[in-house]
Amino acid sequence: MAKRLRTAVIGTGFVGRVHLEAIRRLGFVDIAAIVDPNLPTAQKYADEFGVDRCEADYKAVLADPTIDAVEVCTPNTLHAPISKEALLAGKHVLCEKPLAITAAAAAELVALAASTKLRNCTSHNLRYYPMVQQMRRMIEAGDLGEIMIVQGTYSQDWLLFDTDYNWRIEAKENGASRCMADVGSHFCDMTEHVTGLRITEVCADLNTFYKTRRKPKGQVEAFAGKELPADAYTSYTVDTEDMGTVIFRLGNGGRGCYIASQISAGRKNHLAIEVYGTKSGAAWDQERPDELWIGNRNSSNQLMIKDPSLLKPAARSYADLPPGHSEGYDDTFKQLMRRFYKSILDPSAPAEYPQFADGLRQLTILEAELASSKKHGWVEVR
Repeated sequence: MAKRLRTAVIGTGFVGRVHLEAIRRLGFVDIAAIVDPNLPTAQKYADEFGVDRCEADYKAVLADPTIDAVEVCTPNTLHAPISKEALLAGKHVLCEKPLAITAAAAAELVALAASTKLRNCTSHNLRYYPMVQQMRRMIEAGDLGEIMIVQGTYSQDWLLFDTDYNWRIEAKENGASRCMADVGSHFCDMTEHVTGLRITEVCADLNTFYKTRRKPKGQVEAFAGKELPADAYTSYTVDTEDMGTVIFRLGNGGRGCYIASQISAGRKNHLAIEVYGTKSGAAWDQERPDELWIGNRNSSNQLMIKDPSLLKPAARSYADLPPGHSEGYDDTFKQLMRRFYKSILDPSAPAEYPQFADGLRQLTILEAELASSKKHGWVEVR
């Protein structure tokens, strides 16, 4: 029998559930434990997913030599400290983004991962849509020519009302940036991933439209709790941004711009990216994930529908289902985790997934955006 791996999931919020479901789909990884400081919550998830063990303290699973890896799905301020302890305990680590709340803390993790030679992954899962990979391979093949322009958005509406609440709104749990760290980082990661170019300078304008909000008195899971009675709230001051606009310089001459927002009415999870080169353009929208628009100057534009047999050879392994069978958000986690855990089984395998260094990269861009907005000017991304 082929070797099976054992992993523990730390954190049971919205994304924790997504991780649990994705692990179950791999077929060669067992969920050894579920961790949440609220033990009844951990037990509820353990019962639902048929996991024998739940813990309130993550240190218990780090001390267990039978557990190979951990997945960190906690609030952002805990990502770096738990990941650091896990590496020191000899565990491979898959951490949700952002990897840390400062670039300095992320750099420490990158160095530690290198010294321990343990597998490490930052969950920039949105790279793993099949048509995103097709766009990437088209650019690699020169189909678009020299890249000149990248533009787009990551817009949501789940924090549109002042009564919408999530721990991400408060810096004490989330870090100094909310919208740009949460969804803006996905846009920047995708830009660099599909084009193969680096963002070199940014000019950002971040804004908090709701200076105060109303917080539910009880616990509310992400994307839930829209309808509560008026007396169920308390007021608090908001110290993270609702949205931001960024223009940037790319590679040796390209230009780009994007808007990130969590207050755009009607947009549920609208990550849209457009890339224009000297030969043609390509555009993709997360709300229509199986479609890739290809723009031409002197011939008809095309709408390519996901079909593994028609994808570039290097993109085919990112599509498991035949044409007409959609692959979406949850499938991106499966694709990322499959590559992460297989690399644990094969020490010689390349890391075909975003590592801690990629998490550091996005925090470096984020800190440049924060500095730019503060000074009202351009900031170099170092």
